[in-house]
Formats: sequence, C-alpha cells, structure tokens
Amino acid sequence: MILRRMRSAAQALAVIAATLSAAAENHVCAADAAFDKFLQSLIPQAQSLGVTRATFAAATRGLTPDLSLPDLVIPGRVTKPPGQPEFVLTPGDYLKDSRLVGLAAYGRGLAARHRTTLARIAHEIGVPGNVVLAIWGRETDFARYRLPHDAIRALATQAYLGRRKDIFREEFLLALRILQEGHVKRADMRSSWAGALGLTQFLPSDFYRYAVDFDGDGHLDIWTSVPDALASAARQLVGKGWQRGGTWAIEVKTPKDFDCARAEPSVKRPVAEWLRLGFVPAGGRKLSAQELAEDASVLMPEGTHGPAFLTPKNYFVIKDYNFSDLYVLFVGTLADRIAGGRGFVTPWAKDAQLRTAQVEAMQRQLTALGLYKDKIDGKAGMLTRAALGAYQQANGLALDCWPTAAVLRHMTRR
Repeated sequence: MILRRMRSAAQALAVIAATLSAAAENHVCAADAAFDKFLQSLIPQAQSLGVTRATFAAATRGLTPDLSLPDLVIPGRVTKPPGQPEFVLTPGDYLKDSRLVGLAAYGRGLAARHRTTLARIAHEIGVPGNVVLAIWGRETDFARYRLPHDAIRALATQAYLGRRKDIFREEFLLALRILQEGHVKRADMRSSWAGALGLTQFLPSDFYRYAVDFDGDGHLDIWTSVPDALASAARQLVGKGWQRGGTWAIEVKTPKDFDCARAEPSVKRPVAEWLRLGFVPAGGRKLSAQELAEDASVLMPEGTHGPAFLTPKNYFVIKDYNFSDLYVLFVGTLADRIAGGRGFVTPWAKDAQLRTAQVEAMQRQLTALGLYKDKIDGKAGMLTRAALGAYQQANGLALDCWPTAAVLRHMTRR
C-alpha cells in the first residue's frame, strides 16, 4: 500500500513537472516569437541604411534575447540598474594602487612599441598618447580582456527590452551596417552588455562619428588595429571638446575654511584664482601658464577626507566618455603614470560606503528639502555630496560632504 502511494505521488509529481516544463517552453517560444517579430519589423529601417535582407537574416538567424543582461524591463521581474564598479566601490577600492602600477608598467611598454603612432596622434589630433593608452587600459585591459557578449544579441535585446529602447534600436541597426560594410566578421563582433565594441569600447554610432583608418590599410578597424583604435578614441575626445595642451586635473591641498558644498561643476574659477584663495598644488607641482588660465571646478570624491582636485575642461571631456568621476580619476592617473608621473599625493581615507538603496533614500530626503535636483540613482556623485554638505551646514552637523549612516538617520528622524 505504501509503495503504491509512493508510486502515485511520484507519478503526480512527474505530471506536474512535465506540465510546468511545457508551460515554460511555451512561454519561451512565445517570447522568442515576439522577439523575432520585433526584429522583422526593423528590416525596412535596416534597408534604409544599406543593410541587405541577406545580411540581416545572416546576422539574426536563430537569435534569442539575452535575459541575463542588466538594465532590462521584463514584465513581472524586479530589475536593478547595472552595478558598475564606478558607482558601488569606494575610491580607494576602485583606484587600487597595485592595479594602477601594473597597468602603468604594461602601458609604458606599449608606449615604446607604438611610439611613432602615438606621436602622430598627439600631433595630428591633439590628444597625448598616454591619455588614449590609459583609456585602452581601462576599457579592455590593453586587449587582454575578452568582451563577454555577442554584440548583435546584446544590442537587439536592449532594443527590445532595455530601458532605453530607442537609443539601442539605432545602435543595433548601425551594428548591422558595420557588418554589411565588412568592417568586422560577425563572430568577432564581441561587446559589453551595452553593445560597446573594440579595443576602446565604441558604440556603433561612435564608430560612424569617429572611426579613422590611421594605419592606412584601407579599413576602419577598432578591433585589432591599435593605430585605428587609439586614433579613433582621440578623435572622439576632440569631438567632445578636448583642449589641446590642457591638463585633465590638478591634485591640490584645499584651504581649511573651504566649503566642500561648493565642490561641484557649476562653481568655476580660473586655476590661478583658486590658488589665490589658498589652494596649493599637491606635491609641489609647478603649473604652466596655460594651466593657470584654465577655468576649473573643485572635486572632492571623499568629501573633506581624501584627495581634492581642480578639474578643468578636459576632466569633463573624459567624463563624457564614461559618466563617472572614479573612471576619470582612474584614466587620468593611469595616463600620468604611463608618462612617468606619480600617483595621488593624498591617500584615500574611506574604506566603506553606503549601499545604493541608502544613498537613494538620502537623495530623496535632500530632494524633498529642495537641496538636490538631480537623478535619484543611488550614486554619491558631485551633486549629491554638495547637497549633503548644504544639509550638514543647515543642521549644525560636522561638515564633510560624505554620506554616512549617521547623517541618513538624522534625515530620517526629521
């Protein structure tokens, strides 16, 4: 009797499992059918860009959406924004000296190997070779990092389910155009989760804006040609406003009475004026006349606790390449080290940072008080730190412009 019941229960479980499996398979098939219908709807737009039906079919044959990608909007699924390390690590964690030393040593070897190309880039385009080398090092570890995604699949998925569908639809179509024109083989078209391509990570639209045949072989090759990739990155920086001969940042010692709530991009002065107000270049650095004349704002990534910087135009040009202060600091200091310079003079002080949800809660409180008017994104950037400093001043708290659990508790009690 017991064995009969056990067999019956097992049979029932098998039926349930088969039913669930069939339902899941039907759901996947339905989802794939809808995805395929979406792709087919893009054929006319692709054709308007010169992409033939044959190229479209070959590129998308058997394609399914990659639901593992971040930044997707999937019905019934609670999704979080992509956890880029620029936004969840402390500056000290992100800017580890051991990593920068290793990259700089490797970068100096590449600087020697590509000396002629880098000199041409600096002369003809106006961006120093060590800067484009640093971008290459940060983006793909000097080509030692294999990009994890099939670019066509990633871009198609983002165009279908991403939070920024319209943008990615255009990028997907341009990626097909890249294939149509034979710039890269389909199998070699690897990318980040957001579809960024090549040694220095270009979206397809960036490829068509800035890619250049710098090695003169008749091809635009940001995947395997170092001259093409680095010159293209330099052209992109110039397109975003790079100032020839300018610096990316100047580490400084701030005067004791400086209000860290004013360390944000809208507060600008010529570097020489900041120095008259008591700012001192760190490590005894001597500034050129061009550097002294540049307008700059103050950056204090750890509030009053860690290094501080004067940030002129070129700082924000690099930030436009990747919208993160820590990214700019990484690229900038790596560029300096490749050129033989030193690292940060003032050490990083903080070994902990609030969780994303806590920073979001702080941003909501600051928004409600009228102190913060930017995105609620859980990232303790310049504007969040400045608003926090204003809150600390208004409430008689110690002023350091650094988000802590204690300040968040104070806000919550209010």
